[in-house]
Amino acid sequence: MLQLRKISVLLSSLLLSYAAHAGKLAIVIDDVGYRPTEENKVLQMPQAISVAVLPNAPHAHEMASKAHQMGHEVLIHLPMAPLSKQPLEKDTLTPEMSSEEVARIMRNAVNNVPYAVGLNNHMGSRMTSSLPGMQKVMQALNHYNLYFLDSMTIANSQAVPAAVGTQVKVLKRRVFLDDSQDINAIRQQFSRAVRLAQRDGYAIAIGHPHPNTVRVLQQMLPTLPAEITLVRPSQLLNEPLHNGSRTPVTPQKPTTPRFQPPGLCKPKQPLTPVPAIHALNVVSESVARSPLFKQVKSLF
Repeated sequence: MLQLRKISVLLSSLLLSYAAHAGKLAIVIDDVGYRPTEENKVLQMPQAISVAVLPNAPHAHEMASKAHQMGHEVLIHLPMAPLSKQPLEKDTLTPEMSSEEVARIMRNAVNNVPYAVGLNNHMGSRMTSSLPGMQKVMQALNHYNLYFLDSMTIANSQAVPAAVGTQVKVLKRRVFLDDSQDINAIRQQFSRAVRLAQRDGYAIAIGHPHPNTVRVLQQMLPTLPAEITLVRPSQLLNEPLHNGSRTPVTPQKPTTPRFQPPGLCKPKQPLTPVPAIHALNVVSESVARSPLFKQVKSLF
């Protein structure tokens, strides 16, 4: 009996340790629609890898349709104005635009990127840091069943407060995989995303269809720790936002709940007590069949 207790305590500790390091990792590849050769390699990766398509790219419709057919989640990669001076995509959103112009650009983007379920910003440090500008974006986005993934190109993004009063749900990027296209730097960023997912429960990483990024993903995705689950961004919509914020649940004003919990359910007859040893045996048998236990057993 003492030995059984020791085993139970050991397994409980292992399971708690496993749970503490379990996490979900979402990876989004931006700028899709210009480089079909590299982008097709991305589409050969696990279906949980998502793609964000530039709406005015020459292969936008083609790549969005193909990604959807192969089981990948599709986002619209909508160009937004940066603080820096650089060439801009057609129909780049700026804070000065009217609500009607923002709505027109949004409508065209939805038409050009079929099967999209979300939208994230391409560049956009000037646009996303403008509350009035982002309010226009969220109001336009509210007409579509799309979530907003904030690429976080600037720390003081106004995406979350701008979504208040709409049905738009907001997610945030945690890691850029390839700010540097050095292959070792990309590997380090991938590992960082995994650690954040283990520590915080989930993380979203964004990369681009550069040859080195594709190569690192091909090499490192098969080596993901067993406790890390690769997910689509839409599977994280009910997770708490990081940086102290609590919503990608819809940011709305609180309403009175319609559901009232029922009273306690009492059995008509007393339940037959279950012997503790029987319950422990059931738990032990279940744990013994788990991959984690087999992995631990192999160490002895």
